[in-house]
Amino acid sequence: MGLNKKKYRFISMCVGFACLLAACSVSYKFNGASINYDKVKTISFENFPNRSAAFVWGPMESMFNTELQDIYMQQTRLKQTRQGGDLELSGEITNYDAYNKGVGADGYSTMAELRMTVNVRFVNNTNHAEDFEQQFSASREYDASQQLSSVQEGLVTEMIEEIVDQIFNATVANW
Repeated sequence: MGLNKKKYRFISMCVGFACLLAACSVSYKFNGASINYDKVKTISFENFPNRSAAFVWGPMESMFNTELQDIYMQQTRLKQTRQGGDLELSGEITNYDAYNKGVGADGYSTMAELRMTVNVRFVNNTNHAEDFEQQFSASREYDASQQLSSVQEGLVTEMIEEIVDQIFNATVANW
């Protein structure tokens, strides 16, 4: 009977070790990118101009373009090319506007909302089934008693980060 217990323990340990070894073979990518670097090596960006009809805030266009390129350079091993990359991103900022969100008992606005929308065209030259054109949006609320000029930079920075994350996830994270 003692031999059977030792045999059972040995087999249990082997099975446990095999399960542990199999579990360790799973790889995680902390940046969320799932790119086949054997096929996809380069990315190209066209400038995203601000074509918002509502109103324009000068620094927004360059802030957006810089943030978009930075996320791919920091979180992937893709090389940036001027044009004709394996992945191509182009588009435009189509909307940037502020809206009154709430009215107080005195009839004045109490909350306002700033909205930003970006139209994106994505081309995957290694797999055209992944190509798309899509709009990505973000918004932020702020106290209407504040001047937009005093909160604009912070709110726009937050919206740009959110939209850039959405674009990154849609193009290379394959969630």
